[in-house]
Amino acid sequence: MSEYSIAIEPFKEAWPELEPLCREHYGEMQRRMASEGMTIGDFNPRVNVYGAAPHLLCFVVRIDGEAVGYAFIWVTQDMHNSELIGSEDTIYMRPDHRNGIGRRFTKHILAELKARGCQRAHVTIATDLRVAKMCERVGFKRSAIAMTYFLQE
Repeated sequence: MSEYSIAIEPFKEAWPELEPLCREHYGEMQRRMASEGMTIGDFNPRVNVYGAAPHLLCFVVRIDGEAVGYAFIWVTQDMHNSELIGSEDTIYMRPDHRNGIGRRFTKHILAELKARGCQRAHVTIATDLRVAKMCERVGFKRSAIAMTYFLQE
């Protein structure tokens, strides 16, 4: 029986394999937002910025060596109190692997951030809003409401 593995990988090395997953993720989010009357631009990541950022952690979930999920997490200081925090840029699990591994993946990320001295981890749920329930089950608290205003409509 195959087992999932979770590891931090260098962004530049992982990107060629993760790019199709990122594109799939973005498309899923884009379709959800469009279904609610919100149009966002096409996939065009700033790979040069991500690849050069020393404070970006690239977590990858694999099964039989194949990437099936990923998370990009910024480790930075809170601008108001200088506490070290983890701020999610992207977390995604391929739909055919949404079978409980997401919860294990989230706990793995949180353990790594805690080991690095982070005081808090922040996430924004934008692709599948049902993920908020899983986040609450692992201990996240609702602390804000994300709002988007479209200036170019």
